[in-house]
Amino acid sequence: MLILTRKTGQGFTIGDDIEITITEVSGDKVRVGINAPRDIKILRSELSETVEQNVKAAAGPDAGSLRALAKGLQKAKPAPPKSEE
Repeated sequence: MLILTRKTGQGFTIGDDIEITITEVSGDKVRVGINAPRDIKILRSELSETVEQNVKAAAGPDAGSLRALAKGLQKAKPAPPKSEE
């Protein structure tokens, strides 16, 4: 991880086409301006994590989990009642 110290109005570049500028520092908050091509997706880290969790949840359970569930249900299944003859 690269850690930089910047003052308001200073910035840095990533590659040839992404420019980051510190626009304001107030207390424990920093405002950052990002100039990048429109085709580059920029998400706050907490949104990226939420998207990742949603994708995993939408994918459903894996085959191993389903097999374990099926085995558990078979073990928990009550025996059929005995017929009285």
